This record gives sequence, structure tokens and C-alpha cells, in this order.
Amino acid sequence: MDKTKAEKIIETLAGIFPDKPALRFSDEYQLLVAVILSAQCTDERVNKVTAALFEKYGTPEKMLKLSQEQLEKYIFSCGLYKSKAEHILAASRSIVENFGGKVPDNLEGLRSLAGVGRKTANVVYSVAFHGNAIAVDTHVFRVSNRIGLASAGDVLKTEKQLMDIIDENKWSRSHHYLIYLGRSYCKAQKPDCANCPISGLCEKNIVKRK
Repeated sequence: MDKTKAEKIIETLAGIFPDKPALRFSDEYQLLVAVILSAQCTDERVNKVTAALFEKYGTPEKMLKLSQEQLEKYIFSCGLYKSKAEHILAASRSIVENFGGKVPDNLEGLRSLAGVGRKTANVVYSVAFHGNAIAVDTHVFRVSNRIGLASAGDVLKTEKQLMDIIDENKWSRSHHYLIYLGRSYCKAQKPDCANCPISGLCEKNIVKRK
């Protein structure tokens, strides 16, 4: 796909979808925790869990008062609760011990946090600190490769291809647009190509192939 068509796709999606996540949070630390919890879980479920969790344990210092087993009980319904609890506590400990209780505002610092991967770091960097980054989660990976913005077999290559074809000042917003497109139309099992707002621009439109 050429950059002109890619730009048209992003412009079209910008007129339909919000440029911010559906997760609820009050600061960068709560965003970090919410993003960790969102792996293979809906934002709606995460928001229900964090409403109770953040009321009592909304800072890294307070979070560390919980044992892993106690935290697991709070986040059980988000799935993968054992590894998520471990990652949240490890990241919280890193923030307190290495960054004075503040979430680092750069990608290098974010990626150094125990339990924080590239995708999570990119989301926090772009949303909380308004940096330019593209976070490739399952929706972004599926959608961008399906519609032709990327043609890659793994997340890292997809991220690099998206960075090449999308203007840098639109990276962060495009991440959200692609997520919402994946949830609303370009679903994993039953993509709604007939009603998709970018069906005419999609290079791999399933309806066209039939």
C-alpha cells in the first residue's frame, strides 16, 4: 500500500473513532496498570476491576502493600491473573525503587520496568506523555495486516512497517483508530466488510475476494 492510501485510511478513521483509549485512569501509573490488565481482556472488564482496585491501591506505594495472592483476587476476572499480578507488582517495585515513585516519561525508562513489554511501554508513552509511538496489540496486528497497511508475520515488523507508512505525528492516534476498527468492523472471526467505513480502501477486503 502506498502512503497516499494509508493517509486516506487514517483520515477516514479519524472522522469516526476517538483518539484515546476506552480505559479509565487518573494518572500515568493507573494507565500502566490498566494496560497490563487489558491483555486478552476487554476494556469494559478492566474498567470494572480497576474501579475497585484504584480506590484503595491507586499508587505504586499502595499497590505494594498487597501480596501477589491478594492482588490476584482483585484482578481474577481479567484473566491471566497470576502473571498480570506478578507484572504489576514488579513494575510498581521498579517505579518506587528506581524512579522515585514516578512512572518514567520516556520509552527507555518504561521498557526497563520489570514486567513491562514493548506494547505496554508504547501505550503509556503515547497516551500519558504524548509521545510518538505505535503500540501493536492483537487488534492492531490483525487489522493492519488484513487491510494492507502492513504485511508482516510478527508484531515488531508490523510496528516498523506502520511507522514507515504513517506520518509520525499520527502514530499514537492511529493506534487507537485501528483498535476501534478491529472491535467494531474488522473482527477476528466475522469481519463486517460490507459495512466497514474503509472497505473501498482496504487492499484485502474479504468481500472483494469472494
